[in-house]
Amino acid sequence: MKLNLLTAGLLMSLSLVVQAAVSDQITVKDAFVREVPPNQTISAAFMTLHNNDMSDHKVVNATSPAAKVVELHTHTHENGMMKMRQIPQIDLPAGSEAMLKPGGLHIMLIDLTAPLSSEKMVPVTLKFEDGSEKTLELPVKSVKPMGNMGHMKH
Repeated sequence: MKLNLLTAGLLMSLSLVVQAAVSDQITVKDAFVREVPPNQTISAAFMTLHNNDMSDHKVVNATSPAAKVVELHTHTHENGMMKMRQIPQIDLPAGSEAMLKPGGLHIMLIDLTAPLSSEKMVPVTLKFEDGSEKTLELPVKSVKPMGNMGHMKH
């Protein structure tokens, strides 16, 4: 009996070691951080996340030394106005892409620690539901302003 329990325990441990981290199953493309004027304290990161796995996954958090606060966000249409809302996760369905783009899902960088200009790279770490992480070096890019994105309501 003891041998069977020991064998079962070893097999379970081995299966956990062999199982790939979620971060290894996610590829990132077209990633960047929005350039903002030197006096602006809020920016956002955008990218396309592709889940190469046969299981659904999710981004549950993000961090960056470029901002004191980093949040996962989306835009909603309420009473004829677009408003930003913090969300608890970004879902990554099996075998598909999640697009983080202006006017949709994005990663908010709040209370920037330094000005963001187009010659800089910004580290952003994505955290997944299994605790694994993927650290990215994102270029800062200038993009057309979107008008009122609802930041004043944040």
